[in-house]
Amino acid sequence: MSSDVQLRVKRLRPSAVLPCAQSALAAGLDLSADLDAPIVIEVGAIALVPCGFAMSLPRGFEGQVRPRSGLATKHGISIPNSPGTIDADYRGEVLVPLINLGRVPFTVEPKMRIAQMVIARAFTAQVLEVQELTDTERGASGFGSTGTH
Repeated sequence: MSSDVQLRVKRLRPSAVLPCAQSALAAGLDLSADLDAPIVIEVGAIALVPCGFAMSLPRGFEGQVRPRSGLATKHGISIPNSPGTIDADYRGEVLVPLINLGRVPFTVEPKMRIAQMVIARAFTAQVLEVQELTDTERGASGFGSTGTH
């Protein structure tokens, strides 16, 4: 399996687990908590969990940080801004905001897989101000307006 996209990763602490795909066809790379001790996320609370590494994405790509399906379905652990975006020019530590939407406090253990990151192309649009927009059948109809007829 080869890739034309290189994700350069710098370990910030020896204990950090680097991003890793869990299967040959996995779309995402698992991100793990780099903690000295467990942390408890109370119901409704948000915790910013460090991953212990920084990275360099190529121009034209982003890292999309998403919840892990098992944590979400079994414990209600999600990401409040899902998917979160890591821009190609960010060089700080990768941090994952976790929110506890479950019914009981949740403990994040050191080295626990807490999220997944999908590397995706990110296009930058040229913004053009215009006086009029082209018409469409949908027009300005918004939330829940399609598929209701």
